Amino acid sequence: MDLTFAPRQIEFWPIERLRPYARNAKMHGPDQVARIAASMARFGWTVPCMLSDDGELIAGHGRVLAATELGLAEVPVIRLGHLDEAERRAYRIADNKLTELGDWDEGLLRDEVAGLLAEDFDLSLLGFAEDELEALLQDPDIGDGGAAEGEDEVPEPPVDPVSVPSDLWRIGDHRLICGDSTSADVVSKLLGDVRPLLMVTDPPYGVEYDPAWRNHTGAAKTKRTGKVLNDDRADWREAWALFPGDVAYVWHGALHATTVADSLIAAGFDIRSQIIWAKDRLVLSRGDYHWQHEPCWYAVKKRGKGHWAGDRKQTTLWQIANRDQDAETVHGTQKPVECMRRPILNNSSPGQAIYEPFMGSGTTLIAAETTDRVCYGIELNPAYVDVAITRWQNLTGQAAVLDGTDKTFADLTANRR
Repeated sequence: MDLTFAPRQIEFWPIERLRPYARNAKMHGPDQVARIAASMARFGWTVPCMLSDDGELIAGHGRVLAATELGLAEVPVIRLGHLDEAERRAYRIADNKLTELGDWDEGLLRDEVAGLLAEDFDLSLLGFAEDELEALLQDPDIGDGGAAEGEDEVPEPPVDPVSVPSDLWRIGDHRLICGDSTSADVVSKLLGDVRPLLMVTDPPYGVEYDPAWRNHTGAAKTKRTGKVLNDDRADWREAWALFPGDVAYVWHGALHATTVADSLIAAGFDIRSQIIWAKDRLVLSRGDYHWQHEPCWYAVKKRGKGHWAGDRKQTTLWQIANRDQDAETVHGTQKPVECMRRPILNNSSPGQAIYEPFMGSGTTLIAAETTDRVCYGIELNPAYVDVAITRWQNLTGQAAVLDGTDKTFADLTANRR
């Protein structure tokens, strides 16, 4: 079969010499014409118009409309003089219809678009509507990806803890010490020669958290009446200064955002973003408005690296179900594991160390466990050290061991109580 190589026949005609086909069934609205014009302005005129010898358009009506909008005087054309009248009519339909028959490989398309986004390319030039791009860039695995059954179940804190200050626990590959994260000696004992690059934490902040008033009024019938130690402050710059890495995600109360940001800046960080966790249910409070979100500062050391390992399709709004935690958990600032898992996935690689100076009930520990990272954590309250250990043991079926001994947590539960 012998085909004519059409590009050899490209001519340039004055735009007024071209005539649209009066019965053209393919419609071009203003929005599409504007997108074609934007594409031509960026990429150039890459596809000539097809027409008959007398100038009647066969293919390229939208491009001619866009050229008119751009104020172009000449149009690249190819004359299809070998087609008879019936073939011209058929080709007009086929030229439009054949392109509609292909399907997108959604995964490859998502990767291509995400790659362009990472290079700050103007995605509006791709021809997709804004809502189509948003849907395309929404990773189907994000949200519950990596979640383990029962990961958000948290035991009640014991009245008589097994752990005591200075205990260093080996929790699988993870490490957890009972101590003060503002103490250089405690941090040194925990880390040794390990230098985590990423800190993910949810420190106590603001006023002492005591939900007893809600239980008294019947607003929340829970067992969670324990108070959180050191919950009378929001400035933890002493703890940030002892972190040897570059990247920090710090959850905080919205009313203390400035104080927390100032403390990070004082410790040598630049604030890069504020993540907002949008909860699926409100938290009852005494205020005029009930809170239904919590913020998190994303900060990187001034001379550090972001160690970004995620994609560029994510936004600062994280819609994560709080799974009724306000009524079920033992810790006043309990987060879903997903709140800690996303930072870990975005700024670290499997096997790397994650630092958590305020372990609380062990959420970051569980997030590290489910992402194949190694958590190095500190918790001041012995009861919550026990909670984190028990939570991990319940999830994995493994046993925590006191460092420097062969004593398991179960052994010491029997011996110390």
